[in-house]
Amino acid sequence: MSKRRVVITGLGWVTSLGCEVNEVWQKLLAGTSGIHEIRRFNVDQHTSKIAGEVDFWDGKPHLEPKQCKRLDRFAQFGLASAIDAVADSGLDFSKEDPWRCGSVFGSGIGGIEEFEAGHKKMITRAPDRVSPFMIPKLMINAGAGNIAIEFGLMGPNVGTVTACASAGHAIADAYKTIACDEADIVITGGSEAAVSPLGVACFMTMRALSTRNDDPTRASRPFDVDRDGFVIAEGAGCMITEEYEHAKARGANIYAEIIGYGATCDAGHITAPDEEGRGAQQAMRNAIKMAGITPEQVSYVNPHATSTHLGDLAETHALKAVFGDHATSGNLAVGATKSMTGHLLGASGGIETVMTCKAIQTGDCPPTINLENRDEGCDLNYIANEAQHHDVKYAMSNNFGFGGHNISLLLAKI
Repeated sequence: MSKRRVVITGLGWVTSLGCEVNEVWQKLLAGTSGIHEIRRFNVDQHTSKIAGEVDFWDGKPHLEPKQCKRLDRFAQFGLASAIDAVADSGLDFSKEDPWRCGSVFGSGIGGIEEFEAGHKKMITRAPDRVSPFMIPKLMINAGAGNIAIEFGLMGPNVGTVTACASAGHAIADAYKTIACDEADIVITGGSEAAVSPLGVACFMTMRALSTRNDDPTRASRPFDVDRDGFVIAEGAGCMITEEYEHAKARGANIYAEIIGYGATCDAGHITAPDEEGRGAQQAMRNAIKMAGITPEQVSYVNPHATSTHLGDLAETHALKAVFGDHATSGNLAVGATKSMTGHLLGASGGIETVMTCKAIQTGDCPPTINLENRDEGCDLNYIANEAQHHDVKYAMSNNFGFGGHNISLLLAKI
């Protein structure tokens, strides 16, 4: 059976820099950081006090106050980004077969704020004071489920969970669902809202977070010798994936085509990456093979690049192994946008695939800010501090998660 072509026809996101796609895109191209001291809760006892926090969020204009009360923050972000992506796509689901429309949406952690709140009620008051909405709010599939309810999508509906690779795997699963003729339209991406007292404390005690608290906008610095950990962030990134002929028949605006993906596992350490990035290498090679192109045809990579010592080095090794002279010559542009957004954990692949679509559409590639002194071995074209313009016909988005999960997505101009 020949695979059907899959394209992206709508984009939406919630980020610490805002929610309007083109407005945030211009901020990214200008090298604007969305990282600041956490404002929503007291961080006096936290050693890491900074985040890519969506501190302006009240659910508006898409969600009603009653609706917000029934959704954890991560599901609110996901639903709002989906509403924007659907609006951008021009789809009217009342005119679509609901059994041919689905939702595949990822999150690494899910409703941790609801978990904290419910546990506090049980301890300080009584077990019967726990909200009856607690389980529907904290479950990770609440993202995909509430999107389906909003639009009446009765086809495949899945919540993917692969730590920081969750949204990337969701997009790959959406691609497969359409390519294998299980659906014509799938809303996909990921959301996360782990900027909470417990969420920050958990990563803090792992010593995974940056403690550059006195200089938040310069704290996330992928590939820089002075990087000291990632900056936790929250938000969502969503896109409409659609069968090509279906999109063409309705005159849809097409941002990019998904032409391949690669999924592997390091099968080594539960948190640390393989030092040579062997799993990441194979994921990228598999994506390129599936796409039927050569490594030299890829001109832009949005890397995982979280600003951790081991992770950035491992990904650099992997990029060199896969792309060879094309990478070391500087022809491959590698832009670490987490330097501006922070690390959205399971939502990373959502917002970064939106960015990859915009790079294909415009030819503009956002910079890696704060790259002042490169670490030894980090010697690629990381689009240091200023955006670059390239003819982006093929672009890749990488995401790697705890557990050794690796996902590489390959997109093409159409």
